[in-house]
Amino acid sequence: MCSTFKLGRSPTPVPNELSDLENESLERTSDHDARLLFLTRFIRLFAYGALSVVLVFYLTGIGLSESRIGLLLTLTLSGDTVISLILTTQADRIGRRRMLIIGSFLMAGAGLAFAFTSKFLFLVIAGTIGVVSPSGNEVGPFLSIEQAALTHVVSASKRTTAFAWYTLTGSFATAIGSLCGGLLPSLVSSGGAAIVKGYRAVVIAYAMLGIVLALAFARLSSATEVNTNRKHLSKSLSKRSRLGIAESQNIIAKLSCLFALDSFGGGFVVQSFAAYWFYLRFGVKPAALGAIFFGANLFAGVSALLASRLASRIGLVRTMVFTHLPSNILLLLVPLMPTLRLAIVVLLLRFSISQMDVPTRQSYVMAVVQPDERSAAAGITGVARTIGSSIPPMFVGLMFANMNWINAPFFIAGTLKIAYDLLLYRQFVTVRAPEEEFQ
Repeated sequence: MCSTFKLGRSPTPVPNELSDLENESLERTSDHDARLLFLTRFIRLFAYGALSVVLVFYLTGIGLSESRIGLLLTLTLSGDTVISLILTTQADRIGRRRMLIIGSFLMAGAGLAFAFTSKFLFLVIAGTIGVVSPSGNEVGPFLSIEQAALTHVVSASKRTTAFAWYTLTGSFATAIGSLCGGLLPSLVSSGGAAIVKGYRAVVIAYAMLGIVLALAFARLSSATEVNTNRKHLSKSLSKRSRLGIAESQNIIAKLSCLFALDSFGGGFVVQSFAAYWFYLRFGVKPAALGAIFFGANLFAGVSALLASRLASRIGLVRTMVFTHLPSNILLLLVPLMPTLRLAIVVLLLRFSISQMDVPTRQSYVMAVVQPDERSAAAGITGVARTIGSSIPPMFVGLMFANMNWINAPFFIAGTLKIAYDLLLYRQFVTVRAPEEEFQ
């Protein structure tokens, strides 16, 4: 997918005396790293998508109540927050590849633990220490470090386009994963096995893909690492806080608060619970749910491609707000639909524009911070999003235990996310990315 646009050369300063042969080699290395980052994105989001469709079904199948599942998912996302903060804020100093590989093993370990124990305490420990995605979206340290690495190997003029294709890759992977996650349990149970064994097969596959991810990250080159001169690096490190940022502290603090609000709202409608809502409201089975979310994520992925073109015309912040706001209005309408068909139509319409803010948001954060603070900045804003999304599942579990409250998460989510859009526009519409100053 990434071959459909021309990757720019690394923005890392290159001495003028480099030969043409060395420059050509550098370009090949950058292209190799970019394509590898797209591959790791696909592997990870495929695993997340597959797991998100069956996770709540699996946990109920091994004996957990809805309220306990909500608590478990909240604690899981909280644990991911701590792990992400540690790994991402140190990645530029210790090494991005190393941190990505560590995160992959944490993902594999959590998957194996979930597959082979039904003890609530053990599940909490595994979910807190490891990396588990109940939403089908990014969790853990991966996205933040990959964003920084990808920004390092593409030019500023191609950054938003690269992030659009990066988002598309993830959406396609989540879509295919959702489809496979919904079908695999049905295939296993059709052979006479208990349906919970089919769910467990998906969880085991999730763990195995964590190992594959570690092997892929090991092939990244040193071009993805921070490459600043010793004098600048020493000066930068002396100014930084423990979180790895210096000059960017003010803007990252504001963005983190806003992103946390957005994710707090989104946490009420994570894909695992959204899939379960369709089951409770309309009796939809996992195989059909996989198909529904396959289509939804395809729509989301394609819409991301339009984001870079729109951003080049109206700017990154306006693109984020003007596409995200109507999608949240549609989110409010989903539970108001009287039939399954209408609910699916509104959901698909919502997904068709809901992800257009993702590549523009990622590109904006990378643009407004210093190059050697990108991993930390992406990590801090990512952790803020994870913190925001980690709290609501506990309340959603309680709401889903009462049929009178199963629609409430959609209303809460839509209202909070609309508030985020309005606040973001007010705070940052005049703060432009460097390349936008010349447009």
